[in-house]
Amino acid sequence: MKFRIDKKYIHWGLTAFAVIAASILFYYLLFHRQNLSNGFHAFLTVAMPILDGLILAYLLTPVLNGVEKKCLIPFCMKCNIEVNKRNRKKIRALSILLTVFIVSFVVYSFFSMVIPQIVKSVQSIILQFPIYVNNLTIWVKKLLADNPDIEVAVIEVMDTYSVELNNFLNLNLLPKMNEFIRDVSLSFLSFLMRLWNLIIGFMISIYILGSKELFAGQAKKMAYALFETNTANAIISDVRFTHKTFSGFMVGKIIDSIIIGIICFLGTSMMGTPYAILISVIVGITNIIPFFGPYLGAIPSALLILMVNPLQCLYFIIFILVLQQFDGNVLGPKILGDSTGLSGFWVIFAITLFGGIFGILGMIVGVPVFAIFYAGVRAFINQLLLRKGLPSDTGHYLNVGSIEDGEFIPYKPEGQSELSASPSLNDGKPRPKSMIHHFFRSERTCRNEGDADMDDSFATTDKKEQEEKKEIQ
Repeated sequence: MKFRIDKKYIHWGLTAFAVIAASILFYYLLFHRQNLSNGFHAFLTVAMPILDGLILAYLLTPVLNGVEKKCLIPFCMKCNIEVNKRNRKKIRALSILLTVFIVSFVVYSFFSMVIPQIVKSVQSIILQFPIYVNNLTIWVKKLLADNPDIEVAVIEVMDTYSVELNNFLNLNLLPKMNEFIRDVSLSFLSFLMRLWNLIIGFMISIYILGSKELFAGQAKKMAYALFETNTANAIISDVRFTHKTFSGFMVGKIIDSIIIGIICFLGTSMMGTPYAILISVIVGITNIIPFFGPYLGAIPSALLILMVNPLQCLYFIIFILVLQQFDGNVLGPKILGDSTGLSGFWVIFAITLFGGIFGILGMIVGVPVFAIFYAGVRAFINQLLLRKGLPSDTGHYLNVGSIEDGEFIPYKPEGQSELSASPSLNDGKPRPKSMIHHFFRSERTCRNEGDADMDDSFATTDKKEQEEKKEIQ
């Protein structure tokens, strides 16, 4: 007798095992989050060179594609060189070499122009720091002498908080200097480790660039193997949209930061602001953080200018405020909105929301992440509308009051029509009720319909009795 296993028992067993495993996993996630967090950080530390390689390869891919498709391949075709599989490997190797050379040359040129000016500015600050402090002291004394009211207020504040400041310096700040030195040393070691990971990641990125089509094909192969064809098509389309959104945002952010840095350099040069190049570099780099970046870069720059010339510091603050308004309301939403498909309002909303939750990293990646979420919600809403036979264009809903049998009835505010107080619209159709009316309507309708049925039954009974009496008579 051959033993046969019923498939339904296997199905039940696998289902029970999955439920038990999910319960154990949920319990572990709920009460052992710290262990999981430590394990994740340990894995992230080990995999950091690979992540750096993936990021660098992603950043270098546009340059590689431009060099290969717009320069080398047309050059080979023009020279009657066959672009076959063997020659493509040589073209790819040469493209990677040229890409590394171009990127290195651009980075070296930038730092060779900026670094000497920054070093010169820092040396000037260190040498003239006592003079700057003396100028600031003289300016403060003159300000207090010309404004007795301010002098009295400042003296009161100093008398009030001098004891607390002294206690803070002696009891809190000085004992923690050892911890500060230790943290600085650890930060330096961490920087060296990060630099080493970056070097390894750069080497890994070269291998990724050399076989990027192969990796993309393997990923698509896995998608089609694990999911249905339509689902795999949707996943691949979503990945392409994500790539387009992130790449558009990164390019837009770089362009925005370069423009802001150039405008800051031109403005500070025309105003005669000291250390214009150093300040412009600080403002341009911190501008990577949208909207709030110019403020973060302006604080140390303003303190530096204040020690040299307080009046120039005031001019610089006013200039940064105007520049930030221009970047936040005109340039930034225009560039980032076009690159991510979001309007200026949604760009500001995404930066504020993700920045409040995830900090600086949220400010940087919040716009593309929200753009993907926004596109997904828009596609879902449009699909629901199409299922109901309604248009997906927002223009149809701008002035709609209600929809009756597929017809869009425009909204008419109260008081604009003589029939506004009547329970019907101008075309004779009933006015739309609120959700409360709609909720209680069902109960009232059912009760009325029940009463009507009872009245009909009583009327039918009376009619039958009258007919029976007539027959008897």
